Amino acid sequence: MITTAVIAFREFLEAFLIVGVFLGISKRLNLSRELEIGIAATLGFVISILLASTTFIFGDVARGVLTEERAEILESYLLIFSGFFIAYVVFSLHNIIRMGRGGKLISAHRKLAKNAFDISLFLSIVMLVVREGFEIALFTASTSLFAVFLQNFLGLMSGFFLASVVGALAYFTYIKFPIGRVFRATEYMIILLGAALVQNGVTELLEHSFGIHISDIWQFPLQFMPSKDSIIGHFLRNMVGIDSEFSLARLGIMLAYITGIYLVFLRKNKPAV
Repeated sequence: MITTAVIAFREFLEAFLIVGVFLGISKRLNLSRELEIGIAATLGFVISILLASTTFIFGDVARGVLTEERAEILESYLLIFSGFFIAYVVFSLHNIIRMGRGGKLISAHRKLAKNAFDISLFLSIVMLVVREGFEIALFTASTSLFAVFLQNFLGLMSGFFLASVVGALAYFTYIKFPIGRVFRATEYMIILLGAALVQNGVTELLEHSFGIHISDIWQFPLQFMPSKDSIIGHFLRNMVGIDSEFSLARLGIMLAYITGIYLVFLRKNKPAV
Protein backbone atom coordinates (compact mmCIF):
# COMPACT_ATOMS: atom_id res chain seq x y z
CA MET A 1 0.00 0.00 0.00
CA ILE A 2 2.74 2.44 0.97
CA THR A 3 4.79 1.76 -2.17
CA THR A 4 1.69 2.17 -4.33
CA ALA A 5 0.77 5.44 -2.61
CA VAL A 6 4.25 6.94 -3.13
CA ILE A 7 4.37 5.98 -6.80
CA ALA A 8 0.77 7.08 -7.41
CA PHE A 9 1.41 10.45 -5.74
CA ARG A 10 4.48 11.08 -7.89
CA GLU A 11 2.84 10.15 -11.19
CA PHE A 12 -0.56 11.73 -10.51
CA LEU A 13 1.15 14.94 -9.38
CA GLU A 14 2.89 15.11 -12.73
CA ALA A 15 -0.45 14.56 -14.46
CA PHE A 16 -2.09 17.36 -12.45
CA LEU A 17 0.79 19.69 -13.30
CA ILE A 18 0.36 18.91 -17.00
CA VAL A 19 -3.37 19.65 -16.78
CA GLY A 20 -2.59 22.81 -14.82
CA VAL A 21 -0.41 24.06 -17.67
CA PHE A 22 -3.27 23.71 -20.14
CA LEU A 23 -5.76 25.35 -17.78
CA GLY A 24 -3.35 28.21 -17.12
CA ILE A 25 -2.84 28.90 -20.82
CA SER A 26 -6.57 28.78 -21.49
CA LYS A 27 -7.33 31.18 -18.65
CA ARG A 28 -4.57 33.68 -19.39
CA LEU A 29 -5.46 33.85 -23.08
CA ASN A 30 -9.22 33.90 -22.41
CA LEU A 31 -9.77 30.86 -24.65
CA SER A 32 -12.60 29.42 -22.52
CA ARG A 33 -11.35 25.87 -22.95
CA GLU A 34 -11.42 24.97 -19.25
CA LEU A 35 -14.47 22.67 -19.56
CA GLU A 36 -13.01 20.79 -22.48
CA ILE A 37 -9.68 20.37 -20.69
CA GLY A 38 -11.42 19.33 -17.48
CA ILE A 39 -13.49 16.64 -19.19
CA ALA A 40 -10.45 15.29 -21.03
CA ALA A 41 -8.41 15.22 -17.81
CA THR A 42 -11.23 13.49 -15.89
CA LEU A 43 -11.52 10.81 -18.57
CA GLY A 44 -7.76 10.34 -18.46
CA PHE A 45 -7.75 9.95 -14.69
CA VAL A 46 -10.60 7.42 -14.79
CA ILE A 47 -8.76 5.32 -17.38
CA SER A 48 -5.54 5.60 -15.35
CA ILE A 49 -7.23 4.34 -12.19
CA LEU A 50 -8.79 1.47 -14.15
CA LEU A 51 -5.40 0.52 -15.60
CA ALA A 52 -3.77 0.39 -12.17
CA SER A 53 -6.76 -1.44 -10.67
CA THR A 54 -6.54 -4.09 -13.39
CA THR A 55 -2.91 -4.67 -12.42
CA PHE A 56 -3.97 -5.13 -8.80
CA ILE A 57 -6.65 -7.64 -9.84
CA PHE A 58 -4.12 -9.72 -11.76
CA GLY A 59 -1.88 -9.61 -8.69
CA ASP A 60 -4.67 -11.06 -6.56
CA VAL A 61 -5.30 -13.83 -9.09
CA ALA A 62 -1.61 -14.72 -9.33
CA ARG A 63 -1.23 -14.79 -5.56
CA GLY A 64 -4.26 -17.08 -5.18
CA VAL A 65 -2.78 -19.71 -7.52
CA LEU A 66 0.43 -20.09 -5.52
CA THR A 67 0.88 -22.40 -2.55
CA GLU A 68 2.08 -20.88 0.72
CA GLU A 69 5.59 -22.32 0.40
CA ARG A 70 6.00 -21.28 -3.22
CA ALA A 71 4.51 -17.88 -2.47
CA GLU A 72 7.13 -17.21 0.21
CA ILE A 73 10.00 -18.12 -2.10
CA LEU A 74 8.49 -16.18 -5.01
CA GLU A 75 7.89 -13.22 -2.72
CA SER A 76 11.58 -13.18 -1.80
CA TYR A 77 12.65 -13.02 -5.44
CA LEU A 78 10.00 -10.44 -6.27
CA LEU A 79 11.05 -8.23 -3.36
CA ILE A 80 14.60 -8.17 -4.67
CA PHE A 81 13.46 -7.64 -8.25
CA SER A 82 11.03 -4.89 -7.23
CA GLY A 83 13.68 -2.98 -5.33
CA PHE A 84 15.91 -2.71 -8.39
CA PHE A 85 13.04 -2.38 -10.89
CA ILE A 86 11.50 0.59 -9.07
CA ALA A 87 14.85 2.39 -9.08
CA TYR A 88 15.34 1.68 -12.78
CA VAL A 89 11.95 2.87 -13.95
CA VAL A 90 12.00 5.99 -11.77
CA PHE A 91 15.54 7.14 -12.53
CA SER A 92 16.09 5.80 -16.04
CA LEU A 93 13.02 4.63 -17.97
CA HIS A 94 10.86 7.42 -16.53
CA ASN A 95 13.19 10.06 -18.02
CA ILE A 96 12.96 8.41 -21.43
CA ILE A 97 9.16 8.39 -21.27
CA ARG A 98 9.13 12.05 -20.22
CA MET A 99 11.34 13.02 -23.19
CA GLY A 100 8.83 11.43 -25.58
CA ARG A 101 6.03 13.31 -23.86
CA GLY A 102 7.65 16.69 -24.45
CA GLY A 103 6.84 16.85 -28.17
CA LYS A 104 3.16 16.08 -27.54
CA LEU A 105 2.96 18.84 -24.95
CA ILE A 106 4.32 21.43 -27.38
CA SER A 107 1.97 20.46 -30.20
CA ALA A 108 -1.02 20.40 -27.83
CA HIS A 109 -0.21 23.88 -26.52
CA ARG A 110 -0.35 25.27 -30.05
CA LYS A 111 -3.83 23.84 -30.60
CA LEU A 112 -5.20 25.78 -27.65
CA ALA A 113 -5.24 28.94 -29.75
CA LYS A 114 -8.10 27.54 -31.84
CA ASN A 115 -11.60 28.46 -30.74
CA ALA A 116 -13.46 25.40 -32.05
CA PHE A 117 -13.53 22.06 -30.28
CA ASP A 118 -10.43 20.11 -31.31
CA ILE A 119 -10.73 16.33 -30.96
CA SER A 120 -6.98 15.90 -31.36
CA LEU A 121 -6.33 18.31 -28.49
CA PHE A 122 -8.94 16.52 -26.37
CA LEU A 123 -7.37 13.12 -27.04
CA SER A 124 -3.87 14.50 -26.49
CA ILE A 125 -4.77 15.61 -22.98
CA VAL A 126 -6.47 12.28 -22.29
CA MET A 127 -3.42 10.33 -23.45
CA LEU A 128 -0.96 12.51 -21.54
CA VAL A 129 -2.85 11.75 -18.33
CA VAL A 130 -3.34 8.07 -19.22
CA ARG A 131 0.40 7.69 -19.71
CA GLU A 132 0.83 8.52 -16.04
CA GLY A 133 -1.68 5.80 -15.19
CA PHE A 134 0.18 3.36 -17.42
CA GLU A 135 3.40 4.20 -15.59
CA ILE A 136 1.71 3.55 -12.23
CA ALA A 137 0.47 0.17 -13.50
CA LEU A 138 3.95 -0.63 -14.81
CA PHE A 139 5.82 0.50 -11.71
CA THR A 140 3.51 -1.35 -9.29
CA ALA A 141 3.16 -4.55 -11.34
CA SER A 142 5.45 -6.52 -9.04
CA THR A 143 4.99 -4.73 -5.71
CA SER A 144 1.19 -5.10 -5.94
CA LEU A 145 1.62 -8.84 -5.33
CA PHE A 146 2.54 -8.15 -1.70
CA ALA A 147 -0.86 -6.72 -0.75
CA VAL A 148 -4.51 -7.50 -1.46
CA PHE A 149 -6.51 -5.51 -3.97
CA LEU A 150 -8.15 -3.27 -1.37
CA GLN A 151 -4.83 -2.25 0.15
CA ASN A 152 -3.34 -1.49 -3.26
CA PHE A 153 -6.43 0.45 -4.30
CA LEU A 154 -6.39 2.49 -1.09
CA GLY A 155 -2.74 3.30 -1.74
CA LEU A 156 -3.60 4.33 -5.29
CA MET A 157 -6.42 6.62 -4.20
CA SER A 158 -4.34 8.07 -1.35
CA GLY A 159 -1.66 9.04 -3.84
CA PHE A 160 -4.30 10.46 -6.18
CA PHE A 161 -5.90 12.51 -3.40
CA LEU A 162 -2.61 13.98 -2.15
CA ALA A 163 -1.52 14.80 -5.70
CA SER A 164 -4.87 16.49 -6.42
CA VAL A 165 -4.54 18.62 -3.27
CA VAL A 166 -1.05 19.79 -4.19
CA GLY A 167 -2.07 20.36 -7.81
CA ALA A 168 -5.19 22.32 -6.83
CA LEU A 169 -3.28 24.52 -4.38
CA ALA A 170 -0.66 25.24 -7.01
CA TYR A 171 -3.29 26.30 -9.54
CA PHE A 172 -6.01 28.06 -7.55
CA THR A 173 -3.79 29.94 -5.10
CA TYR A 174 -0.83 30.35 -7.45
CA ILE A 175 1.53 29.16 -4.75
CA LYS A 176 4.96 28.53 -6.19
CA PHE A 177 5.69 25.07 -4.89
CA PRO A 178 9.28 23.87 -5.27
CA ILE A 179 8.13 21.04 -7.54
CA GLY A 180 11.71 19.97 -8.17
CA ARG A 181 12.16 19.40 -4.45
CA VAL A 182 8.88 17.48 -4.25
CA PHE A 183 10.03 15.07 -6.95
CA ARG A 184 13.48 14.85 -5.38
CA ALA A 185 11.89 13.94 -2.03
CA THR A 186 9.87 11.18 -3.68
CA GLU A 187 13.06 9.89 -5.31
CA TYR A 188 14.68 9.58 -1.89
CA MET A 189 11.58 7.82 -0.56
CA ILE A 190 11.67 5.39 -3.48
CA ILE A 191 15.37 4.68 -2.83
CA LEU A 192 14.54 3.89 0.80
CA LEU A 193 11.61 1.73 -0.33
CA GLY A 194 13.86 -0.10 -2.77
CA ALA A 195 16.49 -0.69 -0.08
CA ALA A 196 13.82 -2.07 2.27
CA LEU A 197 12.40 -4.34 -0.45
CA VAL A 198 15.79 -5.75 -1.43
CA GLN A 199 16.89 -6.22 2.19
CA ASN A 200 13.65 -7.99 3.13
CA GLY A 201 13.85 -10.12 0.00
CA VAL A 202 17.42 -11.22 0.62
CA THR A 203 16.63 -11.88 4.30
CA GLU A 204 13.63 -14.08 3.47
CA LEU A 205 15.37 -15.85 0.58
CA LEU A 206 18.37 -16.83 2.68
CA GLU A 207 16.11 -17.96 5.51
CA HIS A 208 13.61 -20.02 3.47
CA SER A 209 15.99 -21.44 0.87
CA PHE A 210 19.30 -21.84 2.72
CA GLY A 211 18.41 -21.70 6.40
CA ILE A 212 20.66 -18.68 6.96
CA HIS A 213 19.27 -16.20 9.49
CA ILE A 214 21.12 -12.95 8.84
CA SER A 215 18.92 -11.27 11.45
CA ASP A 216 21.09 -13.06 14.02
CA ILE A 217 24.32 -11.61 12.64
CA TRP A 218 25.33 -8.62 14.79
CA GLN A 219 21.73 -8.00 15.80
CA PHE A 220 20.70 -4.56 17.05
CA PRO A 221 18.98 -4.35 20.46
CA LEU A 222 15.64 -3.11 19.06
CA GLN A 223 13.26 -4.88 21.42
CA PHE A 224 11.29 -1.63 21.75
CA MET A 225 10.22 -1.91 18.12
CA PRO A 226 6.55 -2.85 17.53
CA SER A 227 5.71 -6.27 16.16
CA LYS A 228 6.10 -6.57 12.39
CA ASP A 229 2.49 -7.81 12.26
CA SER A 230 1.17 -4.53 13.72
CA ILE A 231 0.30 -1.54 11.51
CA ILE A 232 3.29 0.51 12.65
CA GLY A 233 5.58 -2.50 12.51
CA HIS A 234 4.36 -3.32 8.99
CA PHE A 235 5.02 0.28 7.92
CA LEU A 236 8.54 0.36 9.38
CA ARG A 237 9.47 -3.00 7.92
CA ASN A 238 8.22 -2.29 4.40
CA MET A 239 8.96 1.42 4.19
CA VAL A 240 12.18 1.72 6.21
CA GLY A 241 13.28 -1.91 6.30
CA ILE A 242 13.70 -2.27 10.08
CA ASP A 243 11.97 -4.35 12.76
CA SER A 244 12.77 -5.90 16.13
CA GLU A 245 15.08 -8.43 14.41
CA PHE A 246 17.16 -5.83 12.58
CA SER A 247 20.91 -6.48 12.37
CA LEU A 248 24.13 -5.02 11.01
CA ALA A 249 24.07 -7.59 8.22
CA ARG A 250 20.65 -6.36 7.07
CA LEU A 251 21.82 -2.76 7.37
CA GLY A 252 24.80 -3.64 5.20
CA ILE A 253 22.49 -4.91 2.45
CA MET A 254 20.53 -1.65 2.50
CA LEU A 255 23.68 0.48 2.43
CA ALA A 256 25.06 -1.56 -0.47
CA TYR A 257 21.81 -1.03 -2.39
CA ILE A 258 21.73 2.74 -1.70
CA THR A 259 25.40 3.07 -2.71
CA GLY A 260 24.79 1.18 -5.94
CA ILE A 261 21.75 3.29 -6.86
CA TYR A 262 23.69 6.47 -6.12
CA LEU A 263 26.64 5.45 -8.29
CA VAL A 264 24.45 4.36 -11.20
CA PHE A 265 21.71 7.02 -11.22
CA LEU A 266 22.45 9.92 -8.85
CA ARG A 267 26.16 10.57 -9.06
CA LYS A 268 25.72 13.03 -11.89
CA ASN A 269 23.78 16.13 -10.95
CA LYS A 270 20.37 16.29 -12.62
CA PRO A 271 18.43 19.45 -13.41
CA ALA A 272 15.44 20.13 -11.18
CA VAL A 273 12.04 19.00 -12.48
